Amino acid sequence: MSTIMLDEEQQSRVIEMAWEDRTPFEAIEKLFGLPEKEVIKLMRKNLKHKTFKNWRARVSGRKTKHASLRPEGVDRGYCPSQYKVKSANK
Repeated sequence: MSTIMLDEEQQSRVIEMAWEDRTPFEAIEKLFGLPEKEVIKLMRKNLKHKTFKNWRARVSGRKTKHASLRPEGVDRGYCPSQYKVKSANK
């Protein structure tokens, strides 16, 4: 069992970040203090069995999920245009 206690909102955000292909596990650990093994446990606990298996197959060995495997100079977890600030005047 993890010694790190996350509230429901934090767990939801960790799952969202883990689900994204370009967010490295190191970013999750930096923000939430949850190492990769704990993220996997959280995903296993909160996803359906088949969904978890599909996620693990997708992220296992994926270069974008591990900062040390990323090309030199790539230090972000998402495309700069991915999260545009929405204007309040719309």
